[in-house]
Amino acid sequence: MDVLGWIIVIALFIIGMAGAIYPILPGVVAIYLALFVYGWFFTFEHYNTWFWIIQTIILVVLFVADYAVNAWGVKKLGGSKASIWGSTIGLIVGPFVIPAFGLIIGPFLGAFLGEMFAGSGPSKSAKVGFGSVIGLFSSIVVKIVLQLAMIIIFFIWIF
Repeated sequence: MDVLGWIIVIALFIIGMAGAIYPILPGVVAIYLALFVYGWFFTFEHYNTWFWIIQTIILVVLFVADYAVNAWGVKKLGGSKASIWGSTIGLIVGPFVIPAFGLIIGPFLGAFLGEMFAGSGPSKSAKVGFGSVIGLFSSIVVKIVLQLAMIIIFFIWIF
Protein backbone atom coordinates (compact mmCIF):
# COMPACT_ATOMS: atom_id res chain seq x y z
CA MET A 1 0.00 0.00 0.00
CA ASP A 2 2.92 2.35 0.72
CA VAL A 3 4.25 1.96 -2.81
CA LEU A 4 0.84 2.79 -4.29
CA GLY A 5 0.61 5.88 -2.09
CA TRP A 6 4.00 7.15 -3.22
CA ILE A 7 3.21 6.39 -6.88
CA ILE A 8 0.04 8.49 -6.66
CA VAL A 9 1.79 11.34 -4.79
CA ILE A 10 4.67 11.46 -7.29
CA ALA A 11 2.26 11.19 -10.25
CA LEU A 12 0.28 14.15 -8.89
CA PHE A 13 3.51 16.14 -8.46
CA ILE A 14 4.44 15.39 -12.08
CA ILE A 15 0.97 16.35 -13.31
CA GLY A 16 1.23 19.51 -11.23
CA MET A 17 4.57 20.51 -12.73
CA ALA A 18 3.34 19.70 -16.25
CA GLY A 19 0.34 21.92 -15.50
CA ALA A 20 2.70 24.85 -15.03
CA ILE A 21 3.41 24.64 -18.75
CA TYR A 22 0.26 23.06 -20.15
CA PRO A 23 -2.73 25.08 -18.87
CA ILE A 24 -5.40 22.41 -19.32
CA LEU A 25 -3.81 20.30 -16.56
CA PRO A 26 -4.78 21.21 -12.98
CA GLY A 27 -1.24 22.15 -11.92
CA VAL A 28 -1.36 23.54 -8.42
CA VAL A 29 -4.55 21.64 -7.60
CA ALA A 30 -2.78 18.34 -8.38
CA ILE A 31 0.08 19.26 -6.06
CA TYR A 32 -2.34 20.29 -3.30
CA LEU A 33 -4.23 17.03 -3.79
CA ALA A 34 -0.94 15.11 -3.44
CA LEU A 35 -0.65 16.54 0.09
CA PHE A 36 -3.98 14.97 0.99
CA VAL A 37 -3.16 11.68 -0.74
CA TYR A 38 -0.01 11.44 1.36
CA GLY A 39 -2.10 12.07 4.48
CA TRP A 40 -4.69 9.46 3.53
CA PHE A 41 -2.12 6.79 2.68
CA PHE A 42 0.37 7.52 5.44
CA THR A 43 -0.45 10.16 8.04
CA PHE A 44 -1.55 13.73 8.48
CA GLU A 45 0.59 13.82 11.61
CA HIS A 46 3.48 15.61 9.86
CA TYR A 47 1.27 18.52 8.91
CA ASN A 48 0.49 21.32 11.31
CA THR A 49 -1.38 24.60 10.98
CA TRP A 50 1.65 26.43 9.59
CA PHE A 51 2.12 23.83 6.89
CA TRP A 52 -1.46 24.29 5.67
CA ILE A 53 -1.26 28.08 5.92
CA ILE A 54 1.92 28.18 3.83
CA GLN A 55 0.65 25.72 1.21
CA THR A 56 -2.74 27.44 0.95
CA ILE A 57 -1.15 30.87 0.57
CA ILE A 58 1.00 29.53 -2.27
CA LEU A 59 -2.10 27.95 -3.84
CA VAL A 60 -4.01 31.25 -3.72
CA VAL A 61 -1.02 33.23 -5.01
CA LEU A 62 -0.72 30.80 -7.92
CA PHE A 63 -4.40 31.15 -8.83
CA VAL A 64 -4.17 34.94 -8.75
CA ALA A 65 -0.78 35.07 -10.47
CA ASP A 66 -1.89 32.76 -13.26
CA TYR A 67 -4.43 35.30 -14.44
CA ALA A 68 -2.73 38.49 -13.24
CA VAL A 69 0.69 37.92 -14.81
CA ASN A 70 -0.82 37.15 -18.21
CA ALA A 71 -3.11 40.18 -17.94
CA TRP A 72 -0.13 42.28 -16.83
CA GLY A 73 1.79 41.31 -20.00
CA VAL A 74 -1.13 42.34 -22.18
CA LYS A 75 -1.91 45.56 -20.28
CA LYS A 76 1.77 46.56 -20.06
CA LEU A 77 1.80 46.91 -23.82
CA GLY A 78 -1.54 48.72 -24.02
CA GLY A 79 -4.00 45.86 -24.36
CA SER A 80 -7.72 46.06 -23.70
CA LYS A 81 -10.05 43.69 -21.86
CA ALA A 82 -10.90 42.12 -25.21
CA SER A 83 -7.24 41.23 -25.77
CA ILE A 84 -6.97 39.77 -22.25
CA TRP A 85 -10.00 37.59 -22.93
CA GLY A 86 -8.65 36.66 -26.35
CA SER A 87 -5.29 35.74 -24.87
CA THR A 88 -6.93 33.55 -22.21
CA ILE A 89 -9.10 31.78 -24.78
CA GLY A 90 -6.09 31.34 -27.06
CA LEU A 91 -4.10 29.87 -24.18
CA ILE A 92 -6.76 27.21 -23.63
CA VAL A 93 -7.70 26.50 -27.26
CA GLY A 94 -4.29 26.97 -28.92
CA PRO A 95 -2.64 23.72 -27.79
CA PHE A 96 -5.59 21.72 -29.15
CA VAL A 97 -5.73 23.44 -32.53
CA ILE A 98 -1.96 23.59 -33.13
CA PRO A 99 -0.51 20.89 -30.85
CA ALA A 100 3.18 21.70 -31.23
CA PHE A 101 3.08 25.51 -31.14
CA GLY A 102 -0.41 26.32 -29.91
CA LEU A 103 0.81 27.24 -26.45
CA ILE A 104 2.64 30.23 -27.93
CA ILE A 105 0.56 30.99 -31.02
CA GLY A 106 -2.80 30.66 -29.19
CA PRO A 107 -2.32 33.48 -26.65
CA PHE A 108 -0.60 35.68 -29.25
CA LEU A 109 -3.35 35.19 -31.82
CA GLY A 110 -6.10 35.51 -29.18
CA ALA A 111 -4.69 38.80 -27.88
CA PHE A 112 -4.08 40.04 -31.42
CA LEU A 113 -7.64 39.27 -32.54
CA GLY A 114 -9.10 40.61 -29.29
CA GLU A 115 -7.25 43.89 -29.74
CA MET A 116 -8.28 44.11 -33.38
CA PHE A 117 -11.87 43.52 -32.28
CA ALA A 118 -11.45 46.37 -29.78
CA GLY A 119 -10.61 48.69 -32.68
CA SER A 120 -6.81 48.86 -32.62
CA GLY A 121 -4.66 48.66 -35.70
CA PRO A 122 -2.48 45.69 -36.68
CA SER A 123 0.71 47.22 -35.27
CA LYS A 124 -0.69 47.80 -31.79
CA SER A 125 -2.50 44.45 -31.87
CA ALA A 126 0.76 42.64 -32.68
CA LYS A 127 2.50 44.50 -29.84
CA VAL A 128 -0.26 43.43 -27.43
CA GLY A 129 -0.03 39.86 -28.74
CA PHE A 130 3.69 39.90 -27.98
CA GLY A 131 2.89 41.18 -24.48
CA SER A 132 0.60 38.20 -24.06
CA VAL A 133 3.44 35.80 -24.86
CA ILE A 134 5.75 37.64 -22.43
CA GLY A 135 3.04 37.37 -19.77
CA LEU A 136 2.63 33.66 -20.53
CA PHE A 137 6.33 32.92 -20.12
CA SER A 138 6.49 35.03 -16.96
CA SER A 139 3.50 33.14 -15.60
CA ILE A 140 5.14 29.79 -16.37
CA VAL A 141 8.30 30.81 -14.49
CA VAL A 142 6.27 31.96 -11.48
CA LYS A 143 4.23 28.75 -11.48
CA ILE A 144 7.30 26.51 -11.74
CA VAL A 145 9.07 28.30 -8.89
CA LEU A 146 6.06 28.35 -6.55
CA GLN A 147 4.96 24.79 -7.32
CA LEU A 148 8.50 23.54 -6.74
CA ALA A 149 8.41 25.44 -3.44
CA MET A 150 5.23 23.57 -2.49
CA ILE A 151 6.87 20.23 -3.24
CA ILE A 152 10.09 21.11 -1.42
CA ILE A 153 8.14 22.32 1.62
CA PHE A 154 6.21 19.05 1.59
CA PHE A 155 9.39 16.97 1.65
CA ILE A 156 11.00 19.16 4.32
CA TRP A 157 7.89 18.85 6.47
CA ILE A 158 7.54 15.07 6.23
CA PHE A 159 11.23 14.30 6.72
